[in-house]
Amino acid sequence: MDYRRREYLTTPMFGESIKIMLLGGGELGKEIAIEAQRLGVEVIVVDRYDWAPAMHVAHRRYVLDMLNANAVKAVVEREKPDVIIPEIEAVSYDALEDLESRGFMVIPNAKAVKIAMNRIELRKFAAEQLGLPTTRYAFAENPDEAVDACDKVGYPCLIKPEMSSSGHGHVKVFEPSPKLVKEAYEYAVTHSRGKSRRVIVEEFVQLETEFTVLTYRYVGDSGIATETCEPVEHWRYGKYHYIESWQPSTKPMDVLEKAREIGVKVANGLGGLGIFGVEIFLTKDGRILFSEVAPRPHDTGMVTMASQELSEFAIHVRAVLGLPVPRPRILSPAASIAIYAESDNVWAPKIKGVYEAMKINGVDLRVFGKPFTYKDRRMAVVLARGSSVEEALKKAREAVSHIVIE
Repeated sequence: MDYRRREYLTTPMFGESIKIMLLGGGELGKEIAIEAQRLGVEVIVVDRYDWAPAMHVAHRRYVLDMLNANAVKAVVEREKPDVIIPEIEAVSYDALEDLESRGFMVIPNAKAVKIAMNRIELRKFAAEQLGLPTTRYAFAENPDEAVDACDKVGYPCLIKPEMSSSGHGHVKVFEPSPKLVKEAYEYAVTHSRGKSRRVIVEEFVQLETEFTVLTYRYVGDSGIATETCEPVEHWRYGKYHYIESWQPSTKPMDVLEKAREIGVKVANGLGGLGIFGVEIFLTKDGRILFSEVAPRPHDTGMVTMASQELSEFAIHVRAVLGLPVPRPRILSPAASIAIYAESDNVWAPKIKGVYEAMKINGVDLRVFGKPFTYKDRRMAVVLARGSSVEEALKKAREAVSHIVIE
C-alpha cells in the first residue's frame, strides 16, 4: 500500500470529498466518526442493526450482515470510501482481503484484522513469530486434545474459543478432571463465532494489573513512524470486559518501558496505519506478558478523552488519513468507569442520576445512545479528571454510584 502525507482536506457531501467507512458503529466508532466530522470527512457507518451509536453522527448508514462477504463488498463498491475501518471483530475477512487486493485501503490492513480476531493465529504471531513473552498455551480441536492441552499447560487454566470477543466462551478449569475439561471445551466452542471447533488453552496467571499500550503508526516526514501513548492501566474486577481504566499508570517506569516495547513490536509486526490497543499483563510474580491486540481504538482507551490533548480517536483518524500525529501530552490524570446494563431488552433506556453525577467537579459523561439493552451491555462511560489518578478514580466511582439504567 502506498501511504502518503495528506496535504489537503475536503468538504463533505460535495465534489470529491474524503470518505471513511466504519464497519461496525459502536461507541468507539461513534468517537471516530465525531473526530472525522471535525476534519470535514464524509462518514459512512455499517452495522448489523439500525441506529447503532456511530450512525447518529454519520452522513449515511447501512444495516447488513457484515459476515456476509458479498454484502460488505456491495456497500463498499457503492460508496467507494478512501478508507475502510473495521471497528468490530465480526467482519468478513474474505471481503476485506478481496477489497484490499482491488486497491481499497483497509485499516490497518486485512491480514492484521484477521490475525487480531483469531486467538490461535494471534498467539502464533506474537509468541512464535515476534518472540514475545506470553502465558503458557496449547491448542486443541476436540475434547480429547483439550484434556491433553490442559495437562500440558497445567491447572488452573483457561479454555477460550478461537473466535469470540468480550470474554464469551471463556472457561476456567480448576483441576485435572477429563469430564470437566470436556464440558468446558464444549461450552467454549458453542460460544465461538462461526463454526470453528478449535480452542486455545492458556495458563491462568495471578495479575498485578493490566495495561493497554495505545501504539500508533502514521505517515511522518521520512516515512512510517511508530509511537506510543503513555500506557493506560486498567482492571476488570472478575469480569472479562473492563470496568475501570486510568492514565498515567502508577507502575514503575522500567515496567512501563517494557510494555511500550511490546506495543511497538506488535504494531510494526502487523503493519499499516492507525492505532493499536495492545493489551499486556503484569503478573504478581513480575512477568510482563503480551495478551492480545485490537487493531483500532480500545475500550480502555476512552480515558484519553479526558487525559490527553489528542484522544485515541483523534490519533486514529489523523493517522489513517495521512496527517501528522504529534505525540500527545497528558493534560491531566484521569480515570474512566464503564457503565453496564443490568437488564435485558429495555428499549429506549433512560440513564438516571446524571445530575448528581455531573455536579462533581472534573466529571464528564458519554452516553453511547444504544437503542436497547441486554445484560452486561456497555451503555455509557464516566470520565473524571483529578490532581492525581487516585483523586480521578475517587471522583469517577462517586459519579457512577449515582447512575442507574432503566
